[in-house]
Amino acid sequence: MPTTPDLSSLDARAREIFREIVESYLATGEPVGSRTLSRMGGVTLSPASIRNTMADLATLGLLDAPHAMAGRRPTQAGLRFFVDSLLELGDVAPEEQRQIDDQIAKAGRTPQDVLGAASELLSGLAGGAGLVLTPEREAPVRHAELVAIAPGQALLVLVFEDGQVENRLLTTPQDASPSALTEAANYLNARFKGKTLAEARAAAADALARDRAALDQAAASLVQGGLAEWSGEDPLARRSLIVRGRANLLQDKEAAADLERVRRLFDDLEKSAELVQLLDLAKQSDAVRIFIGSENPLFSLSGSSLIVAPYMSAERKVVGALGVIGPTRLNYARVIPVVDYTARVVGRVLDGRADR
Repeated sequence: MPTTPDLSSLDARAREIFREIVESYLATGEPVGSRTLSRMGGVTLSPASIRNTMADLATLGLLDAPHAMAGRRPTQAGLRFFVDSLLELGDVAPEEQRQIDDQIAKAGRTPQDVLGAASELLSGLAGGAGLVLTPEREAPVRHAELVAIAPGQALLVLVFEDGQVENRLLTTPQDASPSALTEAANYLNARFKGKTLAEARAAAADALARDRAALDQAAASLVQGGLAEWSGEDPLARRSLIVRGRANLLQDKEAAADLERVRRLFDDLEKSAELVQLLDLAKQSDAVRIFIGSENPLFSLSGSSLIVAPYMSAERKVVGALGVIGPTRLNYARVIPVVDYTARVVGRVLDGRADR
């Protein structure tokens, strides 16, 4: 792939022509010819001069043509250059702000209701499919109990502060007595009550090293098993991916001519684990992230773009991510602020804050 040039490598005329081509393409989905560009009014040059500049931009890898007689359109590298260097972002329109505020606030009482409404809103406002990654369960443990259910098996019942209950089937040591189960449960409650499972796991190794001599060997084994990463657990069970608006992906003009690309995109949307990993990348920063085409392997065949932002708690802790997926000719100037604003509203609503 050609190296995207620095902005300084293009003079003012080339930048303006390139901007006009990209903005026209994003609006219409059609390649732009030199005669069309000369009539737009933004470029006061002859078609011949425009053609020469377009040829230079193509040499730099910023433009290509679908076939010999067509006009020019931005390449993936050109779209990345445009987004990083030339895109001018505006504010979310007041009426759209009110729509986002009202619909998310009225969505329902549960986080799942709020996040489902956010995904639906994004698909409608942005014209693509809305994606929302729900938070991992991070509520502290309120109570733990171990119950023998069969020889060599026990059930660990974890009750969380948010009212959720999780049951884990454990293999017990052959010498585990009822008193060992009680001892292990008391140990869990005394030392890890009020901590999340992640916090409990982090503290478990040191605590067990100190206390192993004071614990029955069978009880120590049960404590370790109860706090281990649970191999019988669906890795997505503690969070889910909400996708709304797949039908919007069929409305794009290019989709009608390239149904195979849409089919591949629909296949991508079924790869929940990979999408979760991709949205997790957004949680590594506090800003909107943009993935264009093959910049991410998941979209290398469908040629799609993903605009994604994290949503945060009151303490500025990233708890999830949301965004929009669609064709690479998304209206970036409009969609990026909408995604960013929606993420901020979702964070506030989930936190129960009223300062919207």
